[in-house]
Amino acid sequence: MAKSKAETLAWLRTISGELATATIKRLDATLPWYGDMPPGRRSAVGLVAQAGIKSFIQWYEDPSTTTWIASDVFGSAPRELLRSVTLQQTLQLIRVVVEVVEDRVKGADASLREAILLYSREIAFASADVYARAAEARGLWDARLEALVVDSILSGEYDDELPSRIAALGWHGHGEVSVLVGTTPRVLDVDQLRRTARHLQADVLIGVQGNRLVLVIGRSIPAPGSATPASEAASAAETDETNAEPTLSFMDIARALEPGFGPGHLVLGHEVPSLVDASRSAKAALAGFAVARAWRNAPRPTLADDLLPERALAGDPLARSTLVNRVYRPLQDQSPELMATLWCYLDNGRSLEATARELYVHPNTVRYRLKRVSQVIGWDATGAREALILQSALILGTMHDHEGGGARR
Repeated sequence: MAKSKAETLAWLRTISGELATATIKRLDATLPWYGDMPPGRRSAVGLVAQAGIKSFIQWYEDPSTTTWIASDVFGSAPRELLRSVTLQQTLQLIRVVVEVVEDRVKGADASLREAILLYSREIAFASADVYARAAEARGLWDARLEALVVDSILSGEYDDELPSRIAALGWHGHGEVSVLVGTTPRVLDVDQLRRTARHLQADVLIGVQGNRLVLVIGRSIPAPGSATPASEAASAAETDETNAEPTLSFMDIARALEPGFGPGHLVLGHEVPSLVDASRSAKAALAGFAVARAWRNAPRPTLADDLLPERALAGDPLARSTLVNRVYRPLQDQSPELMATLWCYLDNGRSLEATARELYVHPNTVRYRLKRVSQVIGWDATGAREALILQSALILGTMHDHEGGGARR
């Protein structure tokens, strides 16, 4: 004879403790991850299972409580449990609870078995909702944290918490870092930028500063010869053996990321040793971005160091010190002969013959000296753009010597 609903409810409440005990035993016997948990978390999972049984009984009494399933079942679990138990494991837990209850009520009427199936469906959807909300909250928090880190890098105002914030974002960069600045596109696809960076064995931090899009770029695999912590050296060596592709330059990475920016100029700051030094690269990139329009044929992307003359004219002290310390000082320390030849060559409109006549040397001697200049400072005076950079450096260096003082980059 079929029991009434009131009798069934009374019976379920009577066996609820038995069901909870049987569930814990079944979890231990069938789910390896449950047995590997520390005692505290195993206890929390057991509380969730007991809450699920109790919630089912309440729901069976009044099905209108469906919307409260998630809070009923997961309310007893500590917050860290959601971070340590995956959605797949939660669904496995639900399956075990349903199987235990089904086995125990096998002889009950069909309405109770149907209720168990309906409730298991509802609790599965509720579990997915809990994890989705947790993931959404985590995503929003990560976005705010990332914006805070990028703001700190751009301003250069660091505190002791910056390394822990960077670690919380899951930063995979090693060694050198460079900052890329461009315009924000009308529709920003952050996920595509991250996918492109991962494909290039790089990691990025992304920040939006009004109409400017800022990317802090680091290599996921250290460049050959770069300083690598001892704990990472073995894995880096193993990766280099298995990865046949050469390490890309930051300019190569910037070119691949270029489609993710809006129209306009795109400027890449110089490399710095680590993420905590990224503010120097950021300042150079921002200064270059502000004056890039002054270079009529500026490529996209362009190096901030290729915009040194424009930056210096705009009053950027970093550009001025860079020109003096990377061009003027090395030539001054290397050879007065090289300095004089470069001055003469630039003043004569980059004419070999005119320079040779003024210096009373053969044109081949001028060629040789210009080649030595290029070897010393890395810029070739025979190119129109690089000649502008070098002439600006000579002018600033001479003014600097006359005024006295100055800082090196």
